[in-house]
Amino acid sequence: MKSRALTLAILLSNSNYVLADNDDLDEFGEFYGGDQFIEIATGLKTQIHKAPAVASVFTAEQIKAMGAIDIDDVLETVPGLHISRLSDAYQPIYTFRGVHSSYNSQVLMLINGVPITNIFTGNRNNIWGGMPVESIARIEIMRGPGSAVYGADAFAGVINIMTKSSQDIKSNEFSARAGSFNSTHGWMTVSDSIDDLSYSATFESHKTNGPDNIIESDAQSLLDALTSTLDVPTTNASLAPGKINLGAENTDIRLEVLYKDLKVRAGMQRRDNVGSGAGLAEALDPEAKLKSTRINFDINYHGKVDDELSFDTQLAFFKTSSEIKNQYTLYPAGSDSGFDSLGLANALGLPSGIRYPEAVRATPEVFEKHTRLNITGLYSGLTEHAIRFGAGYHLADLYKVKESKNFGIDGNGNPISAVGPLTDVSDTDAVFIRETERSNFYLFAQDVWAFAADWELTAGVRYDDYDDFGSTVNPRLAMVWATSLNLSTKLLYGKAFRAPSFTDLGAKGNPVALGNANLSPEEMETIELVVDYHADNGLGVVWNIYSYEWRDIIIYRPVADAIIPTKVAQNYGRQTAFGTEVEVNWKASDNIALRANIAYTQPENDLTGQNVPFIPEQQFYAQLDWKISNNLSFNLKNNYVSQRKRDKLDPRANIDDYWITDFKLSWSPAELPIELAMIGRNIFDVDAREPSINNNGSVNLPNDLPLAGRNLFGEIRFKF
Repeated sequence: MKSRALTLAILLSNSNYVLADNDDLDEFGEFYGGDQFIEIATGLKTQIHKAPAVASVFTAEQIKAMGAIDIDDVLETVPGLHISRLSDAYQPIYTFRGVHSSYNSQVLMLINGVPITNIFTGNRNNIWGGMPVESIARIEIMRGPGSAVYGADAFAGVINIMTKSSQDIKSNEFSARAGSFNSTHGWMTVSDSIDDLSYSATFESHKTNGPDNIIESDAQSLLDALTSTLDVPTTNASLAPGKINLGAENTDIRLEVLYKDLKVRAGMQRRDNVGSGAGLAEALDPEAKLKSTRINFDINYHGKVDDELSFDTQLAFFKTSSEIKNQYTLYPAGSDSGFDSLGLANALGLPSGIRYPEAVRATPEVFEKHTRLNITGLYSGLTEHAIRFGAGYHLADLYKVKESKNFGIDGNGNPISAVGPLTDVSDTDAVFIRETERSNFYLFAQDVWAFAADWELTAGVRYDDYDDFGSTVNPRLAMVWATSLNLSTKLLYGKAFRAPSFTDLGAKGNPVALGNANLSPEEMETIELVVDYHADNGLGVVWNIYSYEWRDIIIYRPVADAIIPTKVAQNYGRQTAFGTEVEVNWKASDNIALRANIAYTQPENDLTGQNVPFIPEQQFYAQLDWKISNNLSFNLKNNYVSQRKRDKLDPRANIDDYWITDFKLSWSPAELPIELAMIGRNIFDVDAREPSINNNGSVNLPNDLPLAGRNLFGEIRFKF
């Protein structure tokens, strides 16, 4: 405790978070200051203090300096953004400003400007498996609505990951890392150019057994306990206490080829032997092994009609899957799956004592492909105007669905045997979702108008038309005032929408979450005030306040008088919030730079009048970068998460606050092409946990979802 207090005292004596854009550390001179540019706010390269958005930027050098291994290590440092976890495979839930949902479909993630949203559930993939950072040149994050530029799901926030080009790779590199949880990670980056032709390639391989945290009690523990209180045969099937299942074997490949104005990019992410976390049904599942293959390919051409009109065209293809290598065990062998413990046998008029001697097993799989065609124009022929406009088309195809299981009803309406081989219900009415597709056509226009000295107005609108749920229009307005040489003031307004996923529209087979074909998109309107101070002496401060209204939230509501407890997706929820964020960065000396940010949010469920559960109402982050000598550097991070409340029906105490402290120590021997580093995460071995959900007061994981304890890694980088 004294060590953590000392760490915090050192960091608190200084300050914050920075948005930097320079590949060279330059004794921190450019690392934390200078003219930083972003594109995420408007699609145009803009100085960040003039951009009509609240945004953060991380370069490859920053990502490396902080010791980030996965993209989540970077995103957790953004003010107002917290990463929670889902029990199934510990999928990340990127919670922007209190906008939280299990599938996290209110956040848009892009790779080189191309969405990687899966239409099945609206997230990035149910078998995400993490994303390593060695192929990343730059990450831009926008907090707040972005549908006027990006369309669907640019709702609470947008994350754009830009991969390394030949210009970003200054020298070829072969590197390796190993450490806790029997983890190994190797990667190689190469680039070259010949006249007008250049290329870059990155290969990464990662393998881990995952943390060995213990789940003390799970969903099956609850079912076992219920049978002991009823006049039915008791069960003792739970595998708890037991370890979470978070192993993985990942491969990432990125390739980019540039010839004059033509750019071609390709990528492959292979996730294999991914563990099921705390279980799909919140019952421990140590044997499940999941896999996913994600392939992206895009062709980009930049052309000029004349000096005043240019255009960009893009054809992009994305293919993704969620597959089962070794079947899900929803409930372990000997479970009654709720037939007795939850009263389902009585409700259905079935005899008690129904058991699953070989466990409740299933293999739900989905396969998708996405094709996008976009054309964007930029016209600068009007004085003081930059007019951006364009159109696009997106075809999303859930082209294959597979499912085998040993429970429920088969395609002929007959009960499925609980023993023996699984029954294949693919291509029958009994499958959990049907194969289908969706098309979307859109138009957009945006004008950045410098209408007076030191004043700039950005106005934009986008029209999206979907063939399944209809059309939507989303505008934006932003006024940016260069109040003084070092001060900018911004007033921002934006509207956004979240498209219903195919699960929302058409899920079946699971009475707990049935789809509804008549859903409308979720909507959000946000207004923000931003003050950005950027001095020449190395000090920068950004302060913002915001308010939003989130309406037509898709939630699953109980169906009255249903024999089996049933919930159906409906546009029913409404949430409002007020919040503020402060970011400070300070280059204290030529060798020391400090960052800090603090975020406060107060979201309210307007239907209940209660504060929104699960999300941290207060967050604090502090970071020290110290260049000890020309060859030795040190990074220290401290992240504080606090004030997370439970749902009003949850009988448990509020979730404990936690501090997580990480470090990286790097040494580059003089005149040698190598770099050695040690990375430590959660170095004080804090028992940090993310909240588990409750179902109408029933809690399957009463002790929440434990995060990794202390873990250490050694790293070597070799340049050639």
